[in-house]
Amino acid sequence: MPSVVSSTTAGEKHGPQTGVRYGPALTLLASLFFMWGFITVINNTLLPHLRSVFDLTYTQTTLIESVWFVAYFVASIPSAKLIERIGYQKSLVAGLLVMAAGSMGMMLAASIPSYGVTLFMLFVIASGITLLQVAANPYVVVVGSPETASSRLNLVQAMNSAGTMLAPLFGAYLILGRSKGGTSASGTVLTDAERLADAQSVILPYGLVAAALIVLAVIIARFPLPAMGTANARLPKDERKKLSLWHHRNLVFGVPAIFIYLIAEIGVANLFVNFVSRPDIANLTHEHAGRYLTILWGGMMVGRFAGSAIMQRYDAAKVLAVFSIGAFVVMMITVFASGPVAMWSLILVGLFHSIMFPTIFTLGIKGLGPLTEEGSGLLVMAIAGGALVIVQGWLADTYGLQNSFLLTAACELYVLFYALWGSKPTNALIDPAPAVAQPDSTSQ
Repeated sequence: MPSVVSSTTAGEKHGPQTGVRYGPALTLLASLFFMWGFITVINNTLLPHLRSVFDLTYTQTTLIESVWFVAYFVASIPSAKLIERIGYQKSLVAGLLVMAAGSMGMMLAASIPSYGVTLFMLFVIASGITLLQVAANPYVVVVGSPETASSRLNLVQAMNSAGTMLAPLFGAYLILGRSKGGTSASGTVLTDAERLADAQSVILPYGLVAAALIVLAVIIARFPLPAMGTANARLPKDERKKLSLWHHRNLVFGVPAIFIYLIAEIGVANLFVNFVSRPDIANLTHEHAGRYLTILWGGMMVGRFAGSAIMQRYDAAKVLAVFSIGAFVVMMITVFASGPVAMWSLILVGLFHSIMFPTIFTLGIKGLGPLTEEGSGLLVMAIAGGALVIVQGWLADTYGLQNSFLLTAACELYVLFYALWGSKPTNALIDPAPAVAQPDSTSQ
C-alpha cells in the first residue's frame, strides 16, 4: 500500500533527535488538561446555583448538563477539520480563546441575568474544550515514544483530575459561598433582588477563569512546541481516498468504548451525593456527601499517576483489563451491599475509572497514521455519551437508585471486552512518530 510506505519513510526521516527534551512541552500541555477539568467540574457547583437563581425545574436543570455534552458531539468533527487546516498549536490557542469568550459570556449572562444566554455560553465553553481535547490528546500521544504513549496521556490526564478536585472548592467559595441561595437552608424562597445578586456572584469567578485562559493562550502561542512529525501528516486527497477509518478495529470499537465509559463516569458523579445520603447507606447531609465526592475525584488523580507508572512496564491493554475488572467488582458490591461498605465501594470506582479514558483514547488512535486527527475527532465526539446519564436517572426512578448502578457495571464489562479484543489494531498504517525538536511550522 503506497501510503504505508511513504508514511514509514517519513517517520524514519523525522525520528527523534539525540538530546531532545519533551518535558517542557508536556508540562505546558498538562496545564491545558488542568484547566478543562477545572472548568468542567465547576458545572457541578453551577447546577444547584442556577436552579436557585432561575427557579428551574429538574428538567431545565439537567438540560444544562446535556447542553454541555452535546457540544462534544457537535464540535468534534469541525475541530478535527480546523486542526487539519491550521495545525495543532494554533488550534490549542483557538480553543483557549473560545473558552475565554464563553467565560466572558457567562459574565454577561449573569449581568442580565438570562437562562438562555447561560445555556449558549456553556455550549461555547464546551466547544472550546472539545477543540482542546481533539488537539491535545493525540499531540501528547505522538510527542514521544509510541511504547509509552498511554503512560504519557495518563500522566497529563492526572492534572485534569487535579482540576476536577479543586474546582468544587473554588465554586463553593466564590459562587455558593457568596450567594444567598448557596448559604440558606433548603427551601428558602429568594426575593427578586436576592436572585439578581446571586446571579451576579458568577461574574468574579468567571472573570478570573477568562483571564487565566487568555494568559495561557498567549504563553502557548509563543512557546516552541515540537512538531508532530510527518508520519501523522494529512495525505493528499487522492491518497486519502484509499484509506478508511472503519478498517481499524481499535477505533471502531474504541468510539463506543469512550461513549459507554462516559455513561458510567458521569452517572456515578451525578448520583453519588444522592446515593450516599440515603439512610441505609451513610445517612449524610448533601454538604457532607459532597466532601466524599472530592475523595472519588482524588482517587481518579491517584489512579492516573499510578497508571502512568505501571504502563511504563506493562502493556496498556492488559492494565485496562485489570482496572475494568476492578471497577466491575466494586460496582457489584455497591449494588448489593449497604451502609459504609456500599459508599466506599462507590468511591473506589473512581480509582478504577482513572485510566480508562486516556488509555482507551491511546489504544483507539494507535496505528491510524495520517488518519489520527479524524480518529481523534470521533473519539472526542463519543464523550457525548455523558449526556445519556438520563438513562440511569430513568432506571433509578423505575427500579431504584441502588439497582441503577447495574448499568455502570455493564459499562465496565464493555471496557473489559475492548481491552481484551476490541483494542487490537487491524490494518495499522504506522505507530505515531515521535515529534521532532523544532517548532510547529503551522503555528509560526
